[in-house]
Amino acid sequence: MTNSSVHYRACNLCEAICGLEIKYVGNEVVSIAGDKRDSFSRGHVCPKAVALKDIYEDPNRLKKPVRRTTTGWEEISWEEAFEEVAIRLKTIQAQNGTNAVGMYAGNPSVHNSGTYLAGTGLMRALKTKNIFSATSADQLPHHFAAWQQFGHPFLLPIPDIDRTDFWLIMGANPIASNGSLMTAPDVANRLKAIQERGGKVVVIDPRFTETADKASAHYFIRPGTDVYFLLAMLQVIFTENLEKAPEFVSGLDELEQIVAPFTPELVADHTGVAATTIRQVAREFATASSAVAYGRIGLSTQAFGGACQWLLNALNCVTGNVDKAGGAMFTQPAMDILAASKGGGYDKYNRYQSRVRRLPEFMGELPVSTLAEEILTEGQGQIKALITSCGNPILSTPNGQQLDNAFAQLEFMVSIDIYINETTRHAHLILPPATGLEIRHYDLTFNALAIRNVARMSEPLFAKQADAKYDWEIFQEITARLTGEHSSTFTPEDPHAKVDLALRFGKYKLSLEELKKHPHGLDLGALEPCLPARLQTSDKKIQLEPTLLTKDMKRIEKALKTPVSSDFDLLLINRRHVRDNNSWMHNSERLVKGRNRCILLMHPKDAEKRGIKTGTEVQVQSRVGQVKVEVELTEKVMLGVVSLPHGYGHGRAGVVLPIAQKYAGVSVNDLTDELLLDELTGNAVFGGVPVRVQNCGNLVSFV
Repeated sequence: MTNSSVHYRACNLCEAICGLEIKYVGNEVVSIAGDKRDSFSRGHVCPKAVALKDIYEDPNRLKKPVRRTTTGWEEISWEEAFEEVAIRLKTIQAQNGTNAVGMYAGNPSVHNSGTYLAGTGLMRALKTKNIFSATSADQLPHHFAAWQQFGHPFLLPIPDIDRTDFWLIMGANPIASNGSLMTAPDVANRLKAIQERGGKVVVIDPRFTETADKASAHYFIRPGTDVYFLLAMLQVIFTENLEKAPEFVSGLDELEQIVAPFTPELVADHTGVAATTIRQVAREFATASSAVAYGRIGLSTQAFGGACQWLLNALNCVTGNVDKAGGAMFTQPAMDILAASKGGGYDKYNRYQSRVRRLPEFMGELPVSTLAEEILTEGQGQIKALITSCGNPILSTPNGQQLDNAFAQLEFMVSIDIYINETTRHAHLILPPATGLEIRHYDLTFNALAIRNVARMSEPLFAKQADAKYDWEIFQEITARLTGEHSSTFTPEDPHAKVDLALRFGKYKLSLEELKKHPHGLDLGALEPCLPARLQTSDKKIQLEPTLLTKDMKRIEKALKTPVSSDFDLLLINRRHVRDNNSWMHNSERLVKGRNRCILLMHPKDAEKRGIKTGTEVQVQSRVGQVKVEVELTEKVMLGVVSLPHGYGHGRAGVVLPIAQKYAGVSVNDLTDELLLDELTGNAVFGGVPVRVQNCGNLVSFV
């Protein structure tokens, strides 16, 4: 056998951006392993990285444009595809107005610098208000709180876990997710290192997660009540004079008044966390030599997601654990997307509202929970055509069945995607970009969220096919045809030239050529104090009493006093597995094989009341729908809580993903409710959806 060659690059499947050592012969991948010389990931790699080979070799991956016909999918030329897209979109907008076209961008957009850099140009060219993305089904509250407190939605605090002595984790499972809004490869060993140096890790979560299993302590909390836990922690810290906020904060006294009524005793029954536990965690956090609170998707995807992120940031600030080694710090990346920001003038909120429910815009997007109704509700501004980019909202946004029905009635839909999946099967045209091992990639987003300042340029391992298109070529071609800038001599320009320019003018004076000399990545050092200079607020102070967030206290107070009344007596949360990556990695046999992971977790006492045993098929029903799924009894979920994984539900007709369909499972988002929102930010609620569960052998009808 011919000796293999070696290629180094970052894995761009999740936020950890682990360094890879890829051995290959010709156009065949021989092996994928962690790069031991990578200074950031240190050889760590999770099972998903090996599936880069599976994506590259997947016979179901589209490589040429296809058109949906009455007899099936047919391949067409790029020229024919681009022309049809431009003509159909222009015609629909001419007849119905610019807002008749919508666009949805999925999570992988930020894992591909070509898409990230070129996709916004197409959004601008459409001149529509109907822009949606996975942001409002995920991390929008983080951005909202960052804007209100630090002055810009992308000035996000990062937990300095390599130097902390107390890590409080709320609604996050970084051992399974590899970190999120916290680029931190090898979380398990970094967590262990905290404990080995005498520190402590505490997890607050409705489920005893993989991270909780490795933590120093875990406490159950009722889904959707984290805001009260945080209010009570702050109340204890102020009452016991444990605060030590830095000088560059505003609203400290006002925050003390806001939290004063929320004693641990007041919130204990509502949260399910004992008052003594709340006091203990608050004291330990405030008195640790360094501490950091980190809350992720479990905090964001609940009714008070924005307030949770505000209070979490406030907790770090009030205890003196912001802009300090071992606390919540801010990156200074080689390519700094905040470099051109003038500060104090960010005003991209509520400039317009969604047509049907009048929900506010933020960062140029409307909440994705409104997408289906904007298609289904007739009238001026109704969405009649849609572009989707590397996303599968039918499986990843609330009330997926409603969205499924909505997509079926669109006059025109085009998807920029490599698969015919649950969403793209509705498209009239699918334009597949070169992907994975065929692309250049610079981690604009995740370098800016990393627990160290790092940089790397990943060069393609394999050349794309001669007639293939990069994602940025597709975006630029469509944009040029919509704006009239296209001609016979039009040539798309590689947007990575912008990366090179930004690197040259950045803090470290780098370039793409310089990064090529460092195939194992470049470590630019630990996070350093940079406040108040890096703050974007007009007074260069952290706002502890931000106007819009403090107004939400009325809603928070009302919810605490309002008894919960529902025919649906259990609360549904979702979960993820280290071998899952939302919905788009399930066509890899090596990732989905083995024990069925799409099962409902249920507490034994809840099951006993309903005559349910492990292995029983049950029906889970919510306001919007129902699914049938196998149940597993476990005390790893809180009493009154059930858990179903996210990203499954591949059994729909027309999906061309045979391995995924073999392990189809059910979609948790056929149960989640598009009417349940964080009313302030518009983010979807996935944590604490009211459901009922019945043994399928004892089904009864409910009116």
